[in-house]
Amino acid sequence: MLAQRADQPAHPRRTPQGAQTFAREEDRVRLTPAALEAVGNIAAAWKLTGDEAAALLGVSPSTWDRMRAGKWTQALSQDQLTRASALAGVFKGLNLLFDQAMADRWPKLRNSGPLFENRSPVEAMIEGGIPRMIDIRHYVDALRGGL
Repeated sequence: MLAQRADQPAHPRRTPQGAQTFAREEDRVRLTPAALEAVGNIAAAWKLTGDEAAALLGVSPSTWDRMRAGKWTQALSQDQLTRASALAGVFKGLNLLFDQAMADRWPKLRNSGPLFENRSPVEAMIEGGIPRMIDIRHYVDALRGGL
């Protein structure tokens, strides 16, 4: 077995702690097609408008339209991949917690909890950006006993 140099991470795509940061351009290029497909599927399942899907991904509505039409050839940014990852985590957690119909309705239902302030989870994530998206992902994970 070859010895690993001290200045190299154990896995070339991960930090020493194992977290994917989406910082490397080659990772963003590789992950963008799957992330766009996932966000498109989530948008359809949650019945998001184009404006809502665009806001959740952190792009303009016209860019979202180009992405959905397959006419956008760039890589997602680190922030955009983080948003896609958070959305995928919320989607997965909801589908583990609820039946599919409720999992697909929950993101648009008003919620009186302090995390949501009488807004729907979608509205809260749009207004709160990445920090709120991650909070909601953790909230869903906690509901299902994942934390």
